[in-house]
Amino acid sequence: MKDMRQKNFETSHARTVRKSPKRGHQIIFAASAVLVVTGLVAGSEFAAQSADAKQDRIAATTALAESTGRQIEQLDYYAQRGEALSRDSASAALSQANLVIAASVSKVDASTLTSVASSLASYEIMPIDQLEDLTAQAKTQTVAVAAATAEVDRVAAEVAAAEAAAAAAAEAARMESLAGGNTVDGARATARSMAASQYGWGEDQFSCLDRLWQKESGWSYSALNSSSGATGIPQALPGSKMASAGTDWATNATTQISWGLGYIKASSYGTPCAAWSHSQSVGWY
Repeated sequence: MKDMRQKNFETSHARTVRKSPKRGHQIIFAASAVLVVTGLVAGSEFAAQSADAKQDRIAATTALAESTGRQIEQLDYYAQRGEALSRDSASAALSQANLVIAASVSKVDASTLTSVASSLASYEIMPIDQLEDLTAQAKTQTVAVAAATAEVDRVAAEVAAAEAAAAAAAEAARMESLAGGNTVDGARATARSMAASQYGWGEDQFSCLDRLWQKESGWSYSALNSSSGATGIPQALPGSKMASAGTDWATNATTQISWGLGYIKASSYGTPCAAWSHSQSVGWY
């Protein structure tokens, strides 16, 4: 009996010993399982965070789509369309700026607008935010420079108009003076003044001159001798000789008188009275 119990004990102990390695494997497996579960949990948290961010973006786009009543594809189209419109607006602003810059040359300072336009020239590749900012600056500067240029042009136009009016008034006065000087009395007054101031001839010489030119032309600047072709108050032959005194010799009594007095002085007569004496003798001078 005792041997049987001893044999049973030994058999049971052997079984226990043989089971121990299996229990160690179970412990290692359990630890590994804990690590794996921990990693899965951590990975799940990271994946959850990424999913949350993605979900946030989807939610934002969805909210925008719902608020506008547009599908996401439509929103993409409108975004692209908006960018295209912004670049078209920049192109138009640049063209207008260049026109204003050209018109402002030598009139106003357009250096700021020129700098902005130079930067805006890259509108086709420029980031949209920078593009829109430069476009706004270009439009503002264009309006300012255009206004300043317009003011300069307005002032210049006023000055030109005033000068034109003054020139017209001067011409009117000249014509009035010419008309007065072309009358018989006006021609006589001019001759008396020029004879005294330019040649020192007094009233005695003017008296001879008055009779001489009364006989020759009646003091008419338009007098014309149909036989000889002698012309004007001093009866120059030909009349074109008087061009040395002025191109308006055919219509201006003063020009004719200036030539006639110079002719008398430079000729062998020397004075109006000597010329008158010769005319009385031979009929001409």
